Parts: sequence; structure tokens; C-alpha cells
Amino acid sequence: MKVVNSLKSVKLRHKACRVIRRKGRNYVINKMNPRFKARQG
Repeated sequence: MKVVNSLKSVKLRHKACRVIRRKGRNYVINKMNPRFKARQG
């Protein structure tokens, strides 16, 4: 999992990426290709 400043750039890497908020942190998850995971905060 990457920790990034901007989730927008990570979200655009793959069309199946979703931005989700859990426990005060923002996550990008991708069910089709889990290597695109990222977190902010």
C-alpha cells in the first residue's frame, strides 16, 4: 500500500479504483487489481 499526498493521481491509474473513507483516513481500493491500493492521512 502506498501513502500519498494526492489520491486523485492514484485514482486515475486504473478505472476500477474507488476512493473510500474509513476511520478518518482516505483510501483508494481496487478489487480487480489490489496492487493499486493507497492511503492518505
